[in-house]
This record gives sequence, structure tokens and C-alpha cells, in this order.
Amino acid sequence: MHDGDLSAVERQIGRTPRGALDVSYRCPCGDPAVVTTAPRLDDGTPFPTTYYVTCPRLTSAIGTLEGEGRMREMEGRLAVDDALRGQYLGAHERYLAERRHLGEVPEIDGISAGGMPRRVKCLHVLVGQALANGPGVKCSTPSDRGGSRWHAVSATRRVRKTQPVTRYGAIDCGTNALRLLVADVIDGELREITREMRTVRLGEGVDATGEFAPAALERTFAALDEYAGMIDDLDVSALRIVATSASRDVRNADEMIDGFQRRVGVVPQVIDGLAEARLSYAGAVRGLPDGVGDFPVLVADIGGGSTEFIRGSGPRVDLIESCTSIDIGCVRMTERCLHSDPPTDDEIRDATGVVDAELDRAFRDVSVDSIRGFIGLAGSVTTVAALAHGLASYDAQQIHGSVTTRDQVEEVTDSLLKMSRTQRAALPVMHPGRVDVIGGGALVLRQILSRLPVSCVVASDTDILDGIVYSLAAQSTPHDGEISHNFSM
Repeated sequence: MHDGDLSAVERQIGRTPRGALDVSYRCPCGDPAVVTTAPRLDDGTPFPTTYYVTCPRLTSAIGTLEGEGRMREMEGRLAVDDALRGQYLGAHERYLAERRHLGEVPEIDGISAGGMPRRVKCLHVLVGQALANGPGVKCSTPSDRGGSRWHAVSATRRVRKTQPVTRYGAIDCGTNALRLLVADVIDGELREITREMRTVRLGEGVDATGEFAPAALERTFAALDEYAGMIDDLDVSALRIVATSASRDVRNADEMIDGFQRRVGVVPQVIDGLAEARLSYAGAVRGLPDGVGDFPVLVADIGGGSTEFIRGSGPRVDLIESCTSIDIGCVRMTERCLHSDPPTDDEIRDATGVVDAELDRAFRDVSVDSIRGFIGLAGSVTTVAALAHGLASYDAQQIHGSVTTRDQVEEVTDSLLKMSRTQRAALPVMHPGRVDVIGGGALVLRQILSRLPVSCVVASDTDILDGIVYSLAAQSTPHDGEISHNFSM
């Protein structure tokens, strides 16, 4: 945990924090609200409370809930509700597993906190765990409104009522993945609450058929149902959904649009490549650490069905000089050319030829002369960066802003194209949804970099999702509880 967070926690609790390892959950204002603590403190004392609530407003709100008798109510329900009791036991076991991951402490082995698994002793501990684990983990059934996750949401909503913060939601409906970002924007800075990705492969077969397949729509709607619960739990008040390459190319886009509207009450906007490019630029350039990426800069967003190129002279959208979109991406190139496992030399040559022909057109529209930096977005770039730097697991913090040389990109791409699917799936940084298409995405990145007057790519883990949030924040703030339907850039 960095010094700024440690100082914030010290102000919150009025003393030097003991055993603080990381921030598990942040307040809407950006300060720590729940911190992960070591199971053994520096003086050797066993410390069973893994998730410690530090925000004074949050602890006060939880105290109010305790004063309303929630603990007695829940303990009574545990005695008669088998399903709730089973989920509470699951929360206890999950708590123990997470603490053991931090270190083995025999004195407290098998002992969790908050009264788990039989009692409801301390609501602060249960709320801390629920907030740290996130909206996908509940200690009660989703339909009941008395579990610790609901207590956590209730408490944080009480806190948020004292702060003039609008919580924004952004959904990117791409060719390969459906992604969600929930964030606050405070003093112009994005404060991420949760970032989720589900590989739904909406664009499967679109290049050949020109239509969304029923199975692809079913996968997408299942993921959207999950996101709808998160959006509700996290009290999102302004939501924007954009659909990109695959949705631009199909005859039955109305089926997708209708499914989204019925599930979340918001109509997704099918944006063109230029609008996608502007949003990607806004998210990528503002999200990079200071000093990373010299201007003028070229930004490339390598998606599943398309790649957007944006040249800009500064960190604002109004400093974009030119942009374009071409129909190459990890899914499209895999389906069009890379059919074998692993791809044959002929297939790789065909794919390279297709990419190079499209790049000829792209770089007529967007000049790469005199650029001083190249920023790459999306999963193909970040996965190649993770492999090039030998990460033991995917770590967004290490990848964001990292620099990968042209030689490293070529080496990783050659290696991926020679691997079988099984070998790619075994790579520790490989997301399951990218196993089939990473070779095509890496090839696109390699060919782009080979044409540029710079020798490396800077990976950005922020992208169009962040740009969507910034676009919402730039609009008028909607009334409390109102979902924004304004889709203007």
C-alpha cells in the first residue's frame, strides 16, 4: 500500500495502521474504505480480521444498521433458512482461504471473523468482506434483502448521500467481449469501482454470415443479466452502452439492441469507427501515467473485428489530428485466415497480406510521419506485453504504461503463432477468452509496429470504457436515481 493511502488510513482511524497490506475497497471520494490486513501483525500478534473498515462515514453507517437490530435479525434467519446458512458457511470458508493466501497463522486457523459461520457477531467485518469481494459474491440469496452484501450496499449508499458524486456505468459491446466499467469521476479524475469482462464472442461468424448467431446473442444476454445486477447493486445513476465493429456489420442488430433495452432499460448506441476512435483516445491518453507517451502520438485500439487509429498532439479529444477505422482484428483475422492449430505458414502469410493491405489504407488516412509515441489498447496488446515481460500472472498495474520493444513483439508473435491451442491456454497470463484469437491479434500488432518510425509500444489498460465514462462526466449530471439516455460524445 503506498504512502498516500497509509496516510489517509491514519487520518481515518486516528493512529498508525497495523498490518495494512492493500486497499480492498475505496469510498466514492477515492479514499480507502476497507483495507486488507496481514493475519499476523509485526509484533507477532495473530489478527483474524482480514478486511478492516476504515472510512469513518462507512463505520458510522454500519453502526446505524447494527443499532437497527440487523445482527439479531440475521442470526434468527440463519437458524431457519438452510440456503442462507449454506451461503454464510461458504463466506466463512472463502474468508479462511483468502486469509491463508496472505499467510498461515496456526493460532487462528479455522477461525474467521464476524461470528461466521454460526453467528452474526460483527456487521463491520461482514460488510468489509462483502465490499472487498465485490458485487459477484453474496452471503445471502440474491433475492433476499437482508444479507451482508445488501448491508454493504445500504451502508455505502448512506455514505454517498453526503457526497456530490455521480456514479457512471459504461458497457462496451465488442466483437469478442462484453465489458463493464463502473466508476466515479472526482475533480476530473476517474476512480474505478469495478471493471469486468466476459468473453461472449458476439461477432462469431459475422464476417462470413453478416448476422449475429442465436448462440452468440444468448451468451451476450447472459453476461448482460449479470452486469444488470452489478449496476443496480453499485447504484449507477448514468449509464452509456456502445456497440462497435460486429454490430456495425450485421443485418440483425435490432435483435441485440432490443435485448439490451429489455434488460437494462438503455438503448445501446451502435457507433461508427470514428466515434469509437475518439472514445478510445480519450480513455487511453488520459489514463496513462505522466510522462508516458510523447506527442504527437499514434493510438491503436486492436479489437475483435476492427482496429482504430488515432493521431493526436495532446491528451484531450480536441487535440486529435486524424483518425480512421479498418476491418482487421483478432477475431476477424482468425476466422478469415488462421484456421489450423497451429496456423500453417501459408495461413500466416495470407493473414499478413490482408493486414498489410488494410494498413496501407489506414496510414493514408492517418499519417505516422514524425510520431514520437505509439500506444496500444485492448487485450491483444496487453497480453503480448504480459508475455514479453514474463509475468507470472496477468497484472493490470504492471502492464499499464509498460513498454514493449519491436523485437519483443516479434518474438512473442512468432511464438504464439507456432503454439497449439493447448499450449496457448497453458500460458499463465492468458485469459480463456483470448486463447483462440491471440495469434491473430498479436500479428496485427506486429505488422502495425513494423510500419512505424518508433521502436516500441506503450500498453494502456484504459481504453474506450474509460472514454465512455469521461463522455458521461462531461454531460449534465442527471437527477438522483435517473439513468442517463444521452449518448452524445
